[in-house]
Amino acid sequence: MANGKNGKNGKKPGNGSDKSRVSRSDYQARVEQLQVELNQLARWLQHTGKRLLVLIEGRDTAGKGGVISAITDALAPRWCRAVALSKPSERETTQWYFQRYVTHLPAAGEIVLFDRSWYNRAGVEAVMGYCTPEQTASFLRQVPVFEQLLVDDGLLLFKYWLCVDQALQEERFAERLSDPLKRWKLSPVDLQARARYQAYGEARDRMLQATHTPHAPWTLVDFNDQRRGRLTLIRHLLDQLPDTALPEPQMEFPMLPGKPRRERFAGPLRPIRSVA
Repeated sequence: MANGKNGKNGKKPGNGSDKSRVSRSDYQARVEQLQVELNQLARWLQHTGKRLLVLIEGRDTAGKGGVISAITDALAPRWCRAVALSKPSERETTQWYFQRYVTHLPAAGEIVLFDRSWYNRAGVEAVMGYCTPEQTASFLRQVPVFEQLLVDDGLLLFKYWLCVDQALQEERFAERLSDPLKRWKLSPVDLQARARYQAYGEARDRMLQATHTPHAPWTLVDFNDQRRGRLTLIRHLLDQLPDTALPEPQMEFPMLPGKPRRERFAGPLRPIRSVA
């Protein structure tokens, strides 16, 4: 079964509200070091021309967006991008299921992170009745073959499932409902999903059983403590790749030939100034 179902040491994931939670200051110091290594990884991908694809899956509120931001915020957009597709258009529903995802796969030297991926068909689509049982069964048969083709072509593929207990999921739903800056994260589908926690778990287990393969294994990460979860996932991702550190390019930084100049404008336009 997939790596990390109860953690590598066999223990059940801890509650995110216990004393083992990572503090903000500790998290910031540790994630900054990981982001240095992520930059080394990005330079290594540029140097070798390899392609990296990371699928981030999990329950609603698990923390998919947070860990993706922790990775992308430290990297140049031309090297790394996140993909979060909306529901398929009428035309896309008539295409081969994987077709709209294929166009977003990374090219040489790129990192792509999917905030949900083709595994929607095994999760939300199946649980919420957006596809038929026959379509789900067909998907579960096809996806190992599809991923084998990607890996055989040299793609570096990693699949993560973020785990969260229902009590914490409820806390996070309530926070989204009360916080105007997070309200956009809460959709009618999320509210319906609250009553289907067990059904989502059963769908997840069927998905893992069918798609946890030697060429494209799943790794489950405890995200009851989201800060610890981000650190764990990024550390695991970096550890799966070879030593990516390359010599730093030498760059000269000569003195300016004169005093620094102020920004000046010849036309009628002027910069706006803060009122604070």
